[in-house]
Amino acid sequence: MTTLQSKKWVFAMAAAALVSASMGCKPTTPDAASVGDAAERVYVKPGTHDEFYNIVSGGFNGQMSVVGLPSGRVLRILPVFSAHPENGYGFSEESKPMLNTSHGYVPWDDLHHISLSQTKGEHDGRWAFGNANNTPRIARVDLKSFETVEILEIPNSSGNHSSPFITENTEYVVASTRFSVPLGGDAERDVPINTFKENFKGTVSFIKVDDEGHMSIAFQLVTPGMSFDLARAGKGKSHGWFFFSTYNSEQAYTLLEVNASQRDKDFIMAVNWKKAEEYIAAGKGKMTKAKYAHNVMDHNSHIATSTMMEEVLQLDPVELKDIIYFIPCPKSPHGTDVDPTGEYIVGSGKLAALIPVFSFTKLMKAIEAQDFEGEYAGIPVVRYESALHGEVKKPGLGPLHTEFDGRGNAYTSMFVSSEVVKWSIETLEVLDRAPTYYSVGHLSVPGGPTAKPHGKYLVAYNKITKDRYLPTGPELTQSAQLYDISGDKMQLLLDFPTIGEPHYAEAIPAALVEPNSIKFYKLEDNTHPYAAKGEGQARVERKGKEVHVYMTSIRSHFSPDNIEGVKLGDEVYFHVTNLEQDWDVPHGFAIKGANTAEILIMPGATQTLKWVPDRVGVVAFYCTDFCSALHQEMQGYIRVSPANSDVELKYSLGETGPQ
Repeated sequence: MTTLQSKKWVFAMAAAALVSASMGCKPTTPDAASVGDAAERVYVKPGTHDEFYNIVSGGFNGQMSVVGLPSGRVLRILPVFSAHPENGYGFSEESKPMLNTSHGYVPWDDLHHISLSQTKGEHDGRWAFGNANNTPRIARVDLKSFETVEILEIPNSSGNHSSPFITENTEYVVASTRFSVPLGGDAERDVPINTFKENFKGTVSFIKVDDEGHMSIAFQLVTPGMSFDLARAGKGKSHGWFFFSTYNSEQAYTLLEVNASQRDKDFIMAVNWKKAEEYIAAGKGKMTKAKYAHNVMDHNSHIATSTMMEEVLQLDPVELKDIIYFIPCPKSPHGTDVDPTGEYIVGSGKLAALIPVFSFTKLMKAIEAQDFEGEYAGIPVVRYESALHGEVKKPGLGPLHTEFDGRGNAYTSMFVSSEVVKWSIETLEVLDRAPTYYSVGHLSVPGGPTAKPHGKYLVAYNKITKDRYLPTGPELTQSAQLYDISGDKMQLLLDFPTIGEPHYAEAIPAALVEPNSIKFYKLEDNTHPYAAKGEGQARVERKGKEVHVYMTSIRSHFSPDNIEGVKLGDEVYFHVTNLEQDWDVPHGFAIKGANTAEILIMPGATQTLKWVPDRVGVVAFYCTDFCSALHQEMQGYIRVSPANSDVELKYSLGETGPQ
C-alpha cells in the first residue's frame, strides 16, 4: 500500500465512523433472544448467587468493579489507584503508602486492563492484577479479601497502557510502555524531541510473581523507539513466548494520526522470555539506576509500607540475539491475542479490512530457517507470509480485540461498525455477527484468555450508549452487553451500565473464588501496634503534640466516646479497632469538620484517621456505616481547648458528671 493509499484508508475509516455517528450509531437489529427467554437466562432469583465474578476495569476512575454474571449486578467497587472516600482508602494512615510513587503521593490513575492469576493456563482464583496507565504502576488485588494489597511502580516507562499481561503459570506479569522516551540520566534524557529516532527507546518490563503473589521487576527489555499496545503470553506449545502489538513504526513524534500511518504495516513483537532468562543466568544484562516505589499491605497489621527501589536489570535485544523478532502486521494494531491452544496468534489492525492469524509453528520454522525480510532497528523481521496461517477477509470495520470460546471459534470487536464478529480459527470463515450499542472496545469471555475458556457468555464493553439509557446530562453512562454464545448464533441477553469507562475485564467462575472469601479478620491475629483488642485496652495517650486515641467500636458504641484535653496545634490519631467477629459488620468513623474522608474498619481490623483540629469547641464524631438498630446512637464528643489551656487529658465511656 502506498503512502497515498494509506492516507485514503485512514480518511475512509474516519468517514465510516462519521456515517455511523450520523445514523445515531444504530446497527441493524440483533439476533436477540426473545424478551422472556433472555430475562429467564439472566435472572438470578433471590437468595441465589451469580455463576461468574466479572472483574471490570474502571478506566479514568482508577478502580475495579466486581460484577456478577449473568445478572450484571455491581457487587463491589475496589479502590486501587484512586483515593476512595467510601472506605477511606488513600485517606487512612495505613493505606496512604499504597499510593506513594517516585513522584510523591499520587491519588489517581487510569486503570485500563485486568489480568487474573493462572496455574497451568487456567484461572486459579488467587489474584487480580490491574495497570495504572498514567503514572506507570501494576497493582495486585487479593481475591480472598477483594482488597488492593500491592502496588509496584514501573521505572523507565512513559505510559503503561500495554499491561498487565500474565504468563500461564503467573511466572510474570508484563508491562510495556505506551510512549517511547529518552532513557538514562539527566544528560541522556534532556534531548531535542526531533531526535526521536536516535534517542527515544521503549521498554518491556517482566515482573516476577512469587508463590505468595509478591512482585519484583526481574528485568526490562530495551526496545526500538515505538509504541506498544495490548499483548498476550504464549500458552501450551508457545509457552515461553510473549506477543506484543506495536504501532508508530514510523517513529513519528508529531501529528501521529497522519505521520504514524505512512507505512503499510506495523509489527507484532515476539519475545522469547525463556531466552532472556538464559542470558540473565549467564550474567548478561546491565544494572541501571532507577527510582520507583514498591508498596505492600501487611495482611495482619493492615498497614502499608512503601519502599523506594533504586535499580533495575536491563537487556538490550540488539546486542543479545534471539530474544525479539518482529512479524509484519496490518497498520496500528490495537492488540495481539493467542488462542487457547497456543498455536494461533491474532493481530487486529484498527485500520485493516482483514484480520491476520499467525501460526506459532510456522513462526518457529521461519526463525530457524532465518526466513527474514530484513531488519528493523537491528532486530530481524520475519517474512509475513512465512508466519501466516491465513487472513479473515472482510470481518468488519475497526477490529480491536479478540476472545475465544474454547470450541475453535474467535470473537472480534469491531469499533467502527459496532458489532461482534464470530469466526472459525481453523477455516477463517466468518460465522456470525451481532450488533453492539455502540462503538464496542473490549470483549470478555469467561476464561477467554486462558487455555480453557468457559464458552457460555460474552460481554461487550461499549464506549457510547446514546439512546440506551435514561439521559443524565451531556455525559451518558458507558455500558456492557451480555451475549449468549453457547449456540451457533450469538444472542443479546442483557444491557447494564458500567462504573467508569470500561476497558478490559476478565470473568472467572464463582466456584474458584467464593469458597475462599474472608468473612472477618481474627482479632488475635491483629498485629497493628495501636490495636485495642477489647474495651479494657481503650485509652488516650499524649506524645508531645500528638494525641493517640486507642478506640474500639462494637454495636453500638465507641470506647471511649468522650475525650477532653485536646488543644489547638495537636495532631489527633484515632486508631479504631472493630471488635466484631462476624461477617459483614464493618464500622465507619468520621469526625465533623475534618478535611479528610471517613475510614471503614473491617471486623477484627484497625484503621487510623488523622485529624488536626482548627478551632476551639466540642466536636462530634460518629459511625458512618449502618451496623444496628442503634446505629444513629453510635457517636461521641471530643473537646478542643486553646493551645495554652491547662485542661487535663481524660476520656470516658458511659460516665456522667455533675450538671
